[in-house]
Amino acid sequence: MKKQPTKANFYPVILAGGRGTRFWPLSRKRMAKQLLPLNSKKSMIQETVERLAPLADKKHFWVITNDDLALPIANQLRGLPKQQIVAEPVGRNTAPAIGLAAFILERFDPTAVLGLFPSDHVTANEAQFRKDIAKAVALAAAGENIVVLGIKPTRAETGYGYIEVGEQYERGVMRVRRFTEKPNAEKAQEFLESVHYFWNSGVFVWGARTLANALREHLRETAPFLEQIAASYGTKDFTRTFAKLYPKCENISVDYAVLEPRSAKGERSSNIFCIPANWGWNDLGSWAALFEHRAAEQQLTDNENVVSSKGTFTHDAGGNFVHAPKKFVAVVGVKDLVVVETDDALLITTRNNAQDVGKVVKFLDEKKLHKLV
Repeated sequence: MKKQPTKANFYPVILAGGRGTRFWPLSRKRMAKQLLPLNSKKSMIQETVERLAPLADKKHFWVITNDDLALPIANQLRGLPKQQIVAEPVGRNTAPAIGLAAFILERFDPTAVLGLFPSDHVTANEAQFRKDIAKAVALAAAGENIVVLGIKPTRAETGYGYIEVGEQYERGVMRVRRFTEKPNAEKAQEFLESVHYFWNSGVFVWGARTLANALREHLRETAPFLEQIAASYGTKDFTRTFAKLYPKCENISVDYAVLEPRSAKGERSSNIFCIPANWGWNDLGSWAALFEHRAAEQQLTDNENVVSSKGTFTHDAGGNFVHAPKKFVAVVGVKDLVVVETDDALLITTRNNAQDVGKVVKFLDEKKLHKLV
């Protein structure tokens, strides 16, 4: 393996274009989940940048977002180059987003190693996280290698993608056999009981040229558009070219666009590797997930309540999540509810139905109730 790259080679790319609809009514188009302080006094995206800051120069950070969030993100991330907070003219999923960064960086720094990081994840053990990312960067720089960070499953989760690993490549690194997206309950239970499956954390590391070449191979219609946009970056034509060509890109995740076809070459030929990670990871995908996270932090049982309020009274109530920070809250005789209040909206659901909150936003969009989204 080559000498470990320095900070000069590593470019974190943070994806921050999502609306966080399952965190409505707190998450809105112009103040989405990643801009909210769900885990601490800092926002999710601020935590993401701080977690990575010891590994990369600040001038090497890139953020891919949308027009609604670009300015709020720039305001939260002081010190990051504003021209590297890139607002997509339309959403096109993760493959075009990270692909554009790869094509741009391939032109400016052929030795660049990119890390793809969601903007809204929680990591309890940041020191271990950085050790694993440094190992991934070194492996990605050593050849045409793609590295994915895998999380050992703790439940039969049907909402995550899974990585099947094969033989050990070196200590702490496994070869990847295949990826499976969101299995049914029976398959998820099978994966949980196996030692060969990990949750796909959504964190990937690869050389800019490695990813650009993979897109040229596996996403042949979209890659030329991304190359043309990248060629215009830094010129007066960039905004116009971006707006014209980006909507023509395929709307597809990097998992489907690159990882699945590449893994089909076989574990010894694909050059895809998995680093099994143990950082205390949580993607905080819903109010129910936030309840579990807060309960674990506060060392509460599943039958206790997580309440944000000016004062609280509970009686014969358990497993409830209540967010009403401006009010006194009384919780009496109810179980497993989610109640979230803002100035203009009130959400009432159950923890079991928290995944369906995004349907509220879809309804509000259809009814053109723009002030509520």
